[in-house]
Amino acid sequence: MILKDLLSGVDVLKLTSVAEREITGVTNDSRKVKPGNIFVAVPGYVEDGAKYIDMAVEAGAVAVVSESMRDVPVDHVLVKDARRALSAIAANFYGRPSEQMTVVGITGTNGKTTTTYILKDLIERCIGAPCGLIGTNEVIIGDEVSEASRTTPESVEIQAYLSSMLNKGIKYAVMEVSSHALKLHRVDNVRFEVGVFTNLSQDHLDFHDSMEDYLDSKVLLFKMCRRGVINLDDSAAEYIINNSDCEILSFSTEDLSADVVARNIRYSPSSVEFEALGVEEIYRAELEIPGKFSVYNGLASIATATVLGVPLVEAAGALKHCRGVKGRAEVVPTGRDFTIIIDYAHTPDGLENILLTLKEFTKGRLITVFGAGGNRDRKKRPLMGQTVERYSDICIVTSDNPRSEEPRAIIADILEGMSDKEKQVIIPDRVEAIGYAIKHAEKGDVILLAGKGHETYQEINGKKNHMDEREIVRSFLSLGDS
Repeated sequence: MILKDLLSGVDVLKLTSVAEREITGVTNDSRKVKPGNIFVAVPGYVEDGAKYIDMAVEAGAVAVVSESMRDVPVDHVLVKDARRALSAIAANFYGRPSEQMTVVGITGTNGKTTTTYILKDLIERCIGAPCGLIGTNEVIIGDEVSEASRTTPESVEIQAYLSSMLNKGIKYAVMEVSSHALKLHRVDNVRFEVGVFTNLSQDHLDFHDSMEDYLDSKVLLFKMCRRGVINLDDSAAEYIINNSDCEILSFSTEDLSADVVARNIRYSPSSVEFEALGVEEIYRAELEIPGKFSVYNGLASIATATVLGVPLVEAAGALKHCRGVKGRAEVVPTGRDFTIIIDYAHTPDGLENILLTLKEFTKGRLITVFGAGGNRDRKKRPLMGQTVERYSDICIVTSDNPRSEEPRAIIADILEGMSDKEKQVIIPDRVEAIGYAIKHAEKGDVILLAGKGHETYQEINGKKNHMDEREIVRSFLSLGDS
């Protein structure tokens, strides 16, 4: 593709280039530059991409985009906002694939991952079309599954994924849309048919200036999609609806004025059942994932499916065939008289959701193993400790992904929200903490391993060390058998 076509929709301040230059690829990572590429120097929160312009040129970049003038021996494009430029250039390079697809974006503090998988399943079952997925756990394009680098990738990766889907004949896609991605313009040039809001609670205040900024970032999705599906039970719903630029459909478990309502909810240790009520339809739905949050995830998926043209009774009926997601209320087989659950919950609200669910069927004690991520929102740490202490009989405070922070310092922050020392067990080493929980488990107990979920690593000082909690559990269980 030639350079001038790539710059369509880009706010160019100055162009010192050969507009007919052929471009072979787009990247904002100097380490990935190949001959013929255009390199977009994006200012970062840690380092400025402009520092790597010379490295990109040496690697073969034939054009550079930046927010400041540079004396470079290649074509140069001066722009006002490099992040916005990167998003537009990436979309142009890959042929704006989302404009030929039906893309659903799901945003919210909790529930995004599970809802994307349920909705993917409903689309494939009810519409009969293959559906791609971009999310926290992985990227699914037909039979190809790859590990995800973050909840919502950089704009270049997003456009590449969507292009790959389209090339394989996949015209439906569901994706998690984080507040980071919205604020940093990663999804600016994705045409969303539907935007879905699950809920909002405290998280990511290491990135956002305030909860108001966090919410405003979520609202951006509903300024770029054609139709929005909103959880009316969340306190942020009214603000989102009032600040949206799209047609709204709502869902609720409490407000009968919502477009889709769940009534007569029944919980069991392995599933939830509820009546899904539409304007003129009603159907008994069942989802084999326990907990109240599963009602919301199922309801959001059903409501979104109806927006895509699926009759409510059909979507609700298909829900029982949908399965859970790795690391979300995942039961680890033990062959013992106690239960072990792995869940990704890493916010006060997420922890409360899973703990309330487990309390419903725990016959013995509820033992929670948890920590908090390093280099992330410190304000939520004591709130996490407070939540776990409120609902658990034994609280084993340990490490999550400490990253570059000292684990004991993170634990100290968590303990500020806890007061019952009788419940507290402090074990910084997460493997040892899991072993302690298993060793002390009794008949009828439920052990929750919270925070890691689908992750199979622990990040310490910039290095991701292999750590799969399923393997750790099996190892300790086998020791008990020997």
